[in-house]
Amino acid sequence: MNLKEAFRFQNKLQALMNEAQSILLQDRNITKTQTTVFHKKIMPELENEVTVDIAPSEYADRINEVVSFMLYLLDEHEKLAKGIHDAKAALPIDMDNEVSLNGKRQNIASVLRRMVDLRSSEQLMPGGGIGYRFNAEGNQVSYRCDAKRVTTINFDRNKMRSHLSELNRKSDEVSAQLDRCMVNSEVAYEAPFDVNDSFSTVFENYLEAIE
Repeated sequence: MNLKEAFRFQNKLQALMNEAQSILLQDRNITKTQTTVFHKKIMPELENEVTVDIAPSEYADRINEVVSFMLYLLDEHEKLAKGIHDAKAALPIDMDNEVSLNGKRQNIASVLRRMVDLRSSEQLMPGGGIGYRFNAEGNQVSYRCDAKRVTTINFDRNKMRSHLSELNRKSDEVSAQLDRCMVNSEVAYEAPFDVNDSFSTVFENYLEAIE
């Protein structure tokens, strides 16, 4: 499989592990609760009533197998992680570093794009200004007057456009290179099941294989 397929299968393994863990983290799946109502103590002619709580998971009666299955998935995760590591090491670029850097390029580009889109503006605000004066009695009083707010950019828009264009060019170039690496790099790992298989299918096939 190539790197793209390997990452997809890695996500599948993690999803299956999460599902197994969710089963094991529910106490009602890993314990059995029986309740006895002692009717006989009050009314000797009646029988005591015994009820057993129903577990939420269909796998509650196979907890040992679920744990074994989860550890199997962990082993596969470890094998695949090594295959991915070795495949990345053989690449002409540092994939993890370039993915991180490209994310930073795109974040900065979004800031510059917003700056480039800003426009100067002028706003008349009737009664928006306030001042103070002395009245005929010599007291200081406030008064309202019109005001105008003018907003202008304080940077070189052409320079920002140039920086933005270069960031987009570099980001697209690296993205294309990463895409080629994802498709063309082989990972030394053979998937033990189909990536589209359900939890129940993979679980049952695993149990059959170890019998």
